Amino acid sequence: MAKILIIDDSAFMRMMLKDILGKNGHEIAEAENGRDGVEKYSSMKPDLVAMDIVMPEVTGIEAVREIMKSDPEASIVMISALGQEAMVKEAIEAGAKDFIVKPFKKEKVIETVNRLLS
Repeated sequence: MAKILIIDDSAFMRMMLKDILGKNGHEIAEAENGRDGVEKYSSMKPDLVAMDIVMPEVTGIEAVREIMKSDPEASIVMISALGQEAMVKEAIEAGAKDFIVKPFKKEKVIETVNRLLS
C-alpha cells in the first residue's frame, strides 16, 4: 500500500482517481489546488502524487517545481487533457516522472502508478 496525493481542482476527477486507487489498496489524500498540494506534500510525504496540469492559483507545473525543490526524489504523475502536450513536456522537464491523458482508463492509471511505485 502506498500513500498517494491527488491534486486536482475538479472534485469529480479527484473522486474518480480516489475510487480507482483506493480500490487498489492505496491510502489517498486530496488537495484541490497546487498551493494546497505543495503544503500537503511537505506535511504528508506521499509515495506518489497524481497532479492535474491546469489549475487556478498555482498550476500543476509550478507545483511540480515547488515539490521538486523540497524533494528531488518525488514521484509525480501529471494528469492532462488531450492537446496539452507542450505543458506535459514542461512538467516532465520540471521533474514529473510520467503522465496520464484524460479521459483515462482505469487500467492505464493502475499500470502507471504501479510502475512508478515499484
